[in-house]
Amino acid sequence: MKTVALYCRVSTSKQTNENQLPELRAFAERQGWTVVKEYTDTITGSGKRKREAFDDMMDAASRHEFDLLLFWKLDRFSRAGVRQTLVYLTKLDGWNVGWRSFQEQWFDSCGPFKDAVISIMATLAEQERVSISQRTLAGLKRARREGKVLGRPTAHVDMDKVAKRRAKGESLRAIASDLGVSAALLCKRVNA
Repeated sequence: MKTVALYCRVSTSKQTNENQLPELRAFAERQGWTVVKEYTDTITGSGKRKREAFDDMMDAASRHEFDLLLFWKLDRFSRAGVRQTLVYLTKLDGWNVGWRSFQEQWFDSCGPFKDAVISIMATLAEQERVSISQRTLAGLKRARREGKVLGRPTAHVDMDKVAKRRAKGESLRAIASDLGVSAALLCKRVNA
């Protein structure tokens, strides 16, 4: 008999997981699956805030405490973007834990379209990465056009004082920490 964990998420405290849970339980029962744990979060799924139940569920999956994860719909599982969602699903696969969307029956790691779904998601994830890169570059170009200086501010360090401190036996790391710069920066300048 297959063991299954249920994962439900709603975005606000004005919503309830009780719309999802009864149907997931009934579906699992019709499949002959044993529900071993239910994980519920009431938090946005954007990935910007910690989802404790989700993290607990992933930890349990890594220990193979259940065979399959059943969730209401992919956007209830994760809204962290295609790339991060693919990472989560790939982790589940790596732990030999299947996954299935109740509302999107084609989104099923146990079904015949598993490889096609993963391929499509991987392609979307790559496109998302490219889009993010393009938006970032466009933003940097705009900032330059507007006269903004990009990057870290220039660090002004009196290298004579650094040399005197080194002569007294102070480490570059201690001096750098005191000056609020990186030890690598001082090392470059000392060796220049």
